[in-house]
Amino acid sequence: MQIHSRFSSLICIAKTISVFIKQRSSSYQHLPSFRCLFRTDHLLYLEDQDIMGAFLDKPKMEKHNAQGQGNGLRYGLSSMQGWRVEMEDAHTAVIGLPSGLETWSFFAVYDGHAGSQVAKYCCEHLLDHITNNQDFKGSAGAPSVENVKNGIRTGFLEIDEHMRVMSEKKHGADRSGSTAVGVLISPQHTYFINCGDSRGLLCRNRKVHFFTQDHKPSNPLEKERIQNAGGSVMIQRVNGSLAVSRALGDFDYKCVHGKGPTEQLVSPEPEVHDIERSEEDDQFIILACDGIWDVMGNEELCDFVRSRLEVTDDLEKVCNEVVDTCLYKGSRDNMSVILICFPNAPKVSPEAVKKEAELDKYLESRVEEIIKKQGEGVPDLVHVMRTLASENIPSLPPGGELASKRNVIEAVYNRLNPYKNDDTDSASTDDMW
Repeated sequence: MQIHSRFSSLICIAKTISVFIKQRSSSYQHLPSFRCLFRTDHLLYLEDQDIMGAFLDKPKMEKHNAQGQGNGLRYGLSSMQGWRVEMEDAHTAVIGLPSGLETWSFFAVYDGHAGSQVAKYCCEHLLDHITNNQDFKGSAGAPSVENVKNGIRTGFLEIDEHMRVMSEKKHGADRSGSTAVGVLISPQHTYFINCGDSRGLLCRNRKVHFFTQDHKPSNPLEKERIQNAGGSVMIQRVNGSLAVSRALGDFDYKCVHGKGPTEQLVSPEPEVHDIERSEEDDQFIILACDGIWDVMGNEELCDFVRSRLEVTDDLEKVCNEVVDTCLYKGSRDNMSVILICFPNAPKVSPEAVKKEAELDKYLESRVEEIIKKQGEGVPDLVHVMRTLASENIPSLPPGGELASKRNVIEAVYNRLNPYKNDDTDSASTDDMW
């Protein structure tokens, strides 16, 4: 009881300090994350990402984009730093693999934490570790399903050990870590790969057919492994600190003597699921970090992406809309998403395009009416958004709802607002709803 009391007090004190500093000056935001330490049966670290220096005054909305096609696939991707002080996400997109695997493709999203080093290294080297190990290659010819699954697992363990050795040689152990979610697509199979709490899903026949399971410390099997390694799960975190139970890197959590690499507090072992491809039914795959999934559920995101594909065939634009919508829904994390479309993905529909144009026109007229109704002065954007949110607006994009139209609304508001000041231009979503 005394331990929990001290623990709660530390959280309260830390958050109070955070609020005080943010109120006094934004110049303190470069400070490192606040860390509280005290001893129980084990050393407990409290790392609160909401404390001191984790967030910017305004989100960085510049995006990194890419798109491509090949092997009967089209893909687009988008990543945004958002509210975070640093961009720690990374990604991989490769169509046509070497060594006789020209008809195979690989895509992955890496969500780094406590630094970006592990995420960046994995995005450049994980695929090589997977395809070059003997478990993957197997005997002559194309690798079997079991070869691929074993090779993926071996590749993860090998790259994790390789990074640990490199870190030790530098005499300054890297404390960063990263989740990884990816797909390896062969002509016959789709292999979903997951290590951590990023997530991938397959949309088939207009529904979510498969999605990966998040590796959280509160999961019974994950919790059992953590406890067997001498750790504990507090506030749904490993030893009260790390919010994921599997990750690459995070070597502070992988030093329990007498335990193998997959038995540590944090495991680098991925879950791998093979799904036989269906040419008629497979539509698209989404890979995204938890900055996306924090504010959108599986069905919501699937519905939203499908609705966007019916109004544009620009996959970069679709991914940008996903990222923007999640920002406006309140995501405070880095955001990265990859959209991979199969030949049977939804096509642009003239009827859907017409409805979209009508919706945009309706929103423009309503914003104008709200501003005119104010009389003297101009209502702030928060008032406009809240007014629209209280109305029953037809034909809003499913899953995205009004948040997905924030850019349209803001553009009209800025055009009609004679008092607009760039310094007060609202990129913030605080108190928006």
